[in-house]
Amino acid sequence: MSAYIGRLAPSPTGLLHLGHARTFWTAYERAQQHNGTLILRNEDLDPQRSKQEFVEAMRDDLAWLGITWATEHKQSDRIPQYRSALTQLIENGYAYPCTCSRKDLAQSIQAPHEEDDEPIYNNHCRPQNMVAMEFVEGTNYRFRMPTTEAITFTDLHAGPQNFTPGTDFGDFLIWRKDGLPSYQLACVVDDAATHITEVVRGRDLLKSTARQILLQRALALSIPAYFHCDLMRDDTGTRLAKRHDALALRTLRKRGLTPAEVRAMF
Repeated sequence: MSAYIGRLAPSPTGLLHLGHARTFWTAYERAQQHNGTLILRNEDLDPQRSKQEFVEAMRDDLAWLGITWATEHKQSDRIPQYRSALTQLIENGYAYPCTCSRKDLAQSIQAPHEEDDEPIYNNHCRPQNMVAMEFVEGTNYRFRMPTTEAITFTDLHAGPQNFTPGTDFGDFLIWRKDGLPSYQLACVVDDAATHITEVVRGRDLLKSTARQILLQRALALSIPAYFHCDLMRDDTGTRLAKRHDALALRTLRKRGLTPAEVRAMF
């Protein structure tokens, strides 16, 4: 069997909160259990929201919590690799240009959580048949999904999963005309390049996993195992997000909590 390689994949668009901490600690524990290693992936593709101060804070907060990693990569250094994958998809008829939906375009670069997932596309720009094309600069591209193939996988925590293209999600954006990949495409390319054997992340990204499996198949990439953690929620039942400043690790640290006390809150 291949050696276990996991990854931590924070985005430097705000301070890490308690929910992040629990997910990343789970990833760390699973790597330890398998005598494996972790890679820190800085998902800094959002040019408007990514800030160096948050990069430094996430490194410091993760280390303070007790998490160690072997190497670090940042996505903004890997645009050529994403472009190469896009070209392969276009040439094989899996991607097509799209002029629709500025809202979808804005959201595509971020991880689509369950409450803000992009709407099902109405196929306005979708060609009738799979057509090989050439890459055109300054163009948005969508992934052309199979119309009948259900996506099934067994999550190591959430159990059997089944998603239907056209019902659970539609053709999704994979490239923005400003030259940046979507979250989905960047994840798939990076997981393959760094030989990730297991992805640990929040349960709200189960639908993203189905999308990414479609991309992995289209690009002939290996498919890692998946472990989707339960979400931490606030007193109203809302998923913890970076707007929850009171539960940011930096805030908890300033209140005098120790790493052990924070981990006990998981």
